[in-house]
This record gives sequence, C-alpha cells and structure tokens, in this order.
Amino acid sequence: MPDNSLIEGVAAPLPIANLDTDQIMPKQFLRIIDKAGLDRGLLYDLRFDEHGQPRADCVLNQPAYGGAAVLVGGPNFGCGSSREHAVWGLQQFGIQVVIASSFGEIFYSNAMNNRLLLVMLDEADVQRILADVANPATNRIALDLDAMTVRSHSHQASFTLGERHRRMFLEGLDMIGATLTQREEIAAFAAEHGARRPWLKDVAHKTRQALNTQAP
Repeated sequence: MPDNSLIEGVAAPLPIANLDTDQIMPKQFLRIIDKAGLDRGLLYDLRFDEHGQPRADCVLNQPAYGGAAVLVGGPNFGCGSSREHAVWGLQQFGIQVVIASSFGEIFYSNAMNNRLLLVMLDEADVQRILADVANPATNRIALDLDAMTVRSHSHQASFTLGERHRRMFLEGLDMIGATLTQREEIAAFAAEHGARRPWLKDVAHKTRQALNTQAP
C-alpha cells in the first residue's frame, strides 16, 4: 500500500470568503459528457480576463505558485450549487488539499467522497498559515494524516477528520473504492435478503420482461 499519510507541496493563498462553486467551475464548462478538461475552467474568471488572457495578479498564474498542491481559502469555501465538477476541476488542476475555516456542506461531501482533502482549522490558524504562504519564499505546507497536523513555515495546527474519511485517504480510496472493500458483506446481505423475500429478487428485470411481453 502506498504511503498516503504525508502530503507536501506548494500552497497558494486564496483568501476569498464565500467562494462558491459557480466561481470555482463556471457554468460554461459543464457542457461535457465526461470529466476531461475541467482544469481549464477552474476559477476561470479569476485566472483570465474577458479576452481570455491570464491575469497577472491571480496567484495561480504566478510562477512561484506553479504546481500548487494546496489551496488556503477563506471561510465558507465551496458554498453555492451542488456541482461536483468544482471538485473534479480542482483535482485535475493538481490540488490535493484545501484549507479553510469552513466549507459549503454539499461541497464538503463531494470533495471528501472524491478524495479531495478538506482541512478545517480555526480562522486564527488559517490566517497564520496564509501569512506564511503569501510569501513565495515560505509557501510550502506539510500535512500529516497520521499525526493529524498541518505545518507551514512558522505555524503548526491540529485538525480532526472522521475515521472513515481518514482511512479512505490513507488507503487511497474514493467512496466507490471504500464501498467495494465491503463487497463480501454486501453480497452476503443481498443473498440473505433474497432468501427471506424471494418475491423482491430481480423485481425490476421481471417487471420489464412482463411489460415487453404485453407490448403490442
């Protein structure tokens, strides 16, 4: 099993309160039939001007923050609509962790189920980390899932994580992968349930067959 307990990398400061999923992934990038290419749309209006040219003042366009693995955001990060594309776009862009004092509830679930790690800290801790990463000379962060700590150049803070999500990150699993680790228990439950209620077994398939037989 790979060691997923330590995440280290460049952290980009993005201290915008109430940054919503519409801003994280604008609507024009949702017209797709798969997940490919969502990194191009990530925070598009912050990264590019009306002519499609990169904004020099956007931290994600600055060489010192190229390849950032961590975003340090403002409170209520990811509020707004439930679009899961916001999570996929962040991951495709290379973001592994978002640190903030609070997150939109649906965004939090979408992120954690897809293995985008969200770390909630007190606002005072976030501000001290932001002060470090705002300086390109001290913009690296180390996050330890064994010790449950995040460390910037001059500050260390502890965070909490539900055990289910912690195990998912340590074992490299998303929600589907975590569910499949219980495939034997699921199969046993299905067999026992079918034995006790045989009239429910394959009911959808049987109903479709019956309807097809009755069709003119």
